[in-house]
Amino acid sequence: MSTAVMPKSNALPWLWLSALLIGLDQATKWLAVASLPYQQQVGFIPGFWNWHLTHNTGAAFSFLANAGGWQHGFFIALATLISVVLAVALRRVAREDWRNAFPFALIIAGALGNLVDRLRFGFVVDFVEWYAGDFYWPVFNLADSCIVVGAVLMVLYSLVQREPAA
Repeated sequence: MSTAVMPKSNALPWLWLSALLIGLDQATKWLAVASLPYQQQVGFIPGFWNWHLTHNTGAAFSFLANAGGWQHGFFIALATLISVVLAVALRRVAREDWRNAFPFALIIAGALGNLVDRLRFGFVVDFVEWYAGDFYWPVFNLADSCIVVGAVLMVLYSLVQREPAA
């Protein structure tokens, strides 16, 4: 029977970054709801960026948005599960191992930022719209960005050769 070896100083303090990003995500969503008209594009950087307040009942790219309602509980459970799994993983990661801790903290922030919306409103508040010509990227928010950047960094860091331990 093997026991997992826990590092002397784990990466749980990285959750402070998650908390900061959740707060920033909620503040930007509050500002968007308070100042933007619903479902109307407001130009910010012509040819590239609009503010566009929308309500997303699905996941990324409105995946399952029209699934009839069951997806609400599913996405709440999924965000909770992912956050718990990654928080447990942070407990097993050394504090200095930022290649694991930083992406985990970003993903936790994004999952919980959108979870707060689902619990409060029943949907996620999205408001950033990027486009080029006739191609429009799906409307997103800071929490979505945290998830995407965290996932990309996890993949990139897994591909980078680490120096062997001395």
